[in-house]
Amino acid sequence: MKLISDWGGSNNLFRRLNMKCSEESYNDKPLVSIGMPEFNGEKYVEEAIKSILNHTFTNFVLIISYNASNDQTQQICEYYASKDNRVRYYRNQKNMGAPKNYNKVFELSNSEYFKWAAYDDVLHPEFLRRCISVLNKDSSIVGCFSKTARIDKDGNFLGYYNKKYLNNINSPKAHERFRDLIGLYYITTPFHAVYRASFFARSQLHGSYVGADRNLVAELGLMGRIYEIPECLFYWRDHPDSYTSRFYGNKREDSLDRLLEESAWWSSENRSFFPHWKNCIEYFRSVNRVTLPLSERFLCYGQIIGWIMDEGSRFMTKDIMLFMGQHSMLANKLLRKIPFKLRNILLP
Repeated sequence: MKLISDWGGSNNLFRRLNMKCSEESYNDKPLVSIGMPEFNGEKYVEEAIKSILNHTFTNFVLIISYNASNDQTQQICEYYASKDNRVRYYRNQKNMGAPKNYNKVFELSNSEYFKWAAYDDVLHPEFLRRCISVLNKDSSIVGCFSKTARIDKDGNFLGYYNKKYLNNINSPKAHERFRDLIGLYYITTPFHAVYRASFFARSQLHGSYVGADRNLVAELGLMGRIYEIPECLFYWRDHPDSYTSRFYGNKREDSLDRLLEESAWWSSENRSFFPHWKNCIEYFRSVNRVTLPLSERFLCYGQIIGWIMDEGSRFMTKDIMLFMGQHSMLANKLLRKIPFKLRNILLP
């Protein structure tokens, strides 16, 4: 078992770099804006901020939007805002929900490039420089990220994400990129790429429904190529309080109550009983919204139909079964009589 300090990240590396706050002055439009929506992140937010401020590429601004947390993150964020003029700190008087907070940090940005950063992840000091270099050299690339490692709450290395997926997101053909990005079995690591802000502005941004991050990445992929740097420069933290662990961990239970709890994470106002149907509808809307050659548009429609047949129908059926099981006593009884192994097939 390795610590992330052994292969390029976290505290030991940062101490070797002798972390110091930048004294340089930037104009009102730095080249990169990094948006960090934050809620109850006191355990990890300081390490996340340090990993950003220690970058070898320095022409950026870090925008933190504090979403009415009830822990000590405010004091941590205010400290770094007072020490480094690249850190801009905003407070929400009430919790607006994660998606709206994600969109807020983008709306507060004013740069050529934009990246979202989670409060619990860690970036290698070369991440920004390498991504910007790729984007500057090729205008057909709309976003750039790197191979992504999975770490636990203590920074121990657990493996790499998406080894078998996302092989075509750098393809010149929109429909090939789109099929990879609408898949349900990859982790949405491209969500944390550095993107051209102009494409972000033309997108649907972050929706307030389950799986909206996947929809957004798929739409951005329709607009242009997304490049993955083969070296690992990004460390995604998997801990008990993370979204992935809470709703998609090893002990995941498929029930309407779990679905409603997950929907509430995305939005307290717009809870969806049929999340995968919503995702499917939004895929069609993205294909209609993005400017594409007619041939590519029809090929993308075909990819959605293929997605429904290959994997989507299974999850869409689950949505219906969970809803019926909650609202019909007869359906609930029938579901309970289904053998466990068969139920696992029907409810992935």
